Amino acid sequence: MPPSADPPAVPFKQRWFEDYRVGEIAEFGEHLVTEAEIVEFATRYDPQPFHVDAEAAKASIYGGLIASGWMTASCAMKMMVDHYISPIASMGSPGIDELRWLAPVRPGDRLRMRATVLESRPSQSKPDRGMTRFLWELFRQDGTKVMSMSGWGMYRTRPAA
Repeated sequence: MPPSADPPAVPFKQRWFEDYRVGEIAEFGEHLVTEAEIVEFATRYDPQPFHVDAEAAKASIYGGLIASGWMTASCAMKMMVDHYISPIASMGSPGIDELRWLAPVRPGDRLRMRATVLESRPSQSKPDRGMTRFLWELFRQDGTKVMSMSGWGMYRTRPAA
């Protein structure tokens, strides 16, 4: 993964709808995946043997314990909230259009995010907001892309002065 770009003109946490520019790419976050985290998440939400049992996972097609894709997506979401999504303008999301798990995530992997602004349009019916479509990509330490998803975010417009 290439190094992070120059800092944005408006810091991520202080952005309004107008500050997300089509074509902009940002890289951020880091999450160290642990075996305990993989097993704890999977035990609760995705208890398949290759997520919860290291011995059973060795005999699986993965050859060892791997994180649930849902855990991987949750790690990505946490990094987005911690480092990128504006708390002053975010109004949530109507959903994800496409989600792909591209490579297994294993204990010891360090994950990082890349966000690309694909499209942005003001609301036709509600002038206080706009919609921005992103491509979110998650990479492990060796540069392998492990997950991608695209979807829309709804953001408040900058208040009138």
